[in-house]
Amino acid sequence: MRSVLLKNCRLIASMNDAGDEWSNHDVLLAGGKIAMIGPDLDAPDAVGIDLSRHVVLPGLINTHHHFFQSLTRAIPAAQDASLFDWLQTLYPIWARLTPAMINISAKTAMAELLLSGCTTSSDHLYLFPNGAKLDDTIEAAQEIGMRFHATRGAMSVGESAGGLPPDQLVEDERAILKDSERLIAQFHDPAPLAMTRVALAPCSPFSVSQNLMREAAILARTHGVGLHTHLAENDHDVTYSLEKFGKTPAQYAEDLGWVGNDVWHAHCVKLDKDGIGRFAATQTGVAHCPCSNMRLASGIAPIKAMLAAGVPVGLGVDGSASNDAGHLLGETRQAMLLQRVSGDPGALSARSALRLATRGGAQVLGRPELGRIDVGMAADIAAFRIDGLGQAGALHDPLASLVFGDPPKADHVFVQGRQLVADGQLTSLDLGMLIEHHNRLAQELLA
Repeated sequence: MRSVLLKNCRLIASMNDAGDEWSNHDVLLAGGKIAMIGPDLDAPDAVGIDLSRHVVLPGLINTHHHFFQSLTRAIPAAQDASLFDWLQTLYPIWARLTPAMINISAKTAMAELLLSGCTTSSDHLYLFPNGAKLDDTIEAAQEIGMRFHATRGAMSVGESAGGLPPDQLVEDERAILKDSERLIAQFHDPAPLAMTRVALAPCSPFSVSQNLMREAAILARTHGVGLHTHLAENDHDVTYSLEKFGKTPAQYAEDLGWVGNDVWHAHCVKLDKDGIGRFAATQTGVAHCPCSNMRLASGIAPIKAMLAAGVPVGLGVDGSASNDAGHLLGETRQAMLLQRVSGDPGALSARSALRLATRGGAQVLGRPELGRIDVGMAADIAAFRIDGLGQAGALHDPLASLVFGDPPKADHVFVQGRQLVADGQLTSLDLGMLIEHHNRLAQELLA
């Protein structure tokens, strides 16, 4: 792979510890890493790209998603439902998913993320009907070239046992753990700059047993992989936890070994003061998904309080059937605005929101080599043009314009130094053919 010299960058937001922002600097990408940063760099053998009209960010990091849901966007019966009703409407449709559908939906979701400047994504696949496997999403990530944290989700408690999902979608717990071991052995790469990592992700308190949660935590720590689940998403979620287990969601998680810097929980909209304290003390991460939380009327996550306490927080677009979009820069804007709704205009600044989308996500996923532009860090870069209509009149603060203005699509995106978006177009697949194939399979799923 040839080296790349990003020349004359209008503004580089490093997201490093000092918060450096550099104007008219160059960045040299070589060997999968950021090799040099400075004005007027000389690299005669590198491919040069002029970024004098661009803001350059570390590649954005998505900490929570359900790729398969891109096939079921805007389903009429689920458009105005809260979480539990929404799930019960969609479970029967998802039961018809095939391996080909899982694969194509993953490519579609990742294409959308890449075009928004996202270079690393987690995905939570927790149902495996009709022969589907986590392998189907990993193969899609390898084809498109995205850095990927594949989480082996699971549901084991169906309706007949007091859970929410239909019995046909739950798995035997021994089979879940056996397949989890297989996936770790086959795909997990613990090395810095790894393109693929695996985490274990029993779905939620209302779809798995406490025993599976405990066993998954033991298995994950035996192999040194992460843990991920949904927690405290809305009032019904909290009520279920109190009635079923006699504990708040945070107490439930801690009692089962689901706290620590190797754990991240999605949503945490209803995490109380005690829970925030427990998560801060153990450095347990949170994936904040503002659009999904608004869409399902779940509430406003107390992100300001979490950050003040020292809880690691990253951003997630969540599933494409509860957002229903995968624009991570757009999610960053919504995160900023939503924290202000309760009356504090300074609750989350544009730069703080961008930090959640970069450094915050890197911390939540345990990837210190990601999320910042510094020499030696991963060559994951997103460049956004700021000479368009959405940023007109805002160039006195080019970085903030990405968040306060209409969030643009990324113009150039690099993952491990490989260019996956060039002049706003994907380089690793034919987007038109992908969309056509995706829509055909979505129609088959709903037929």
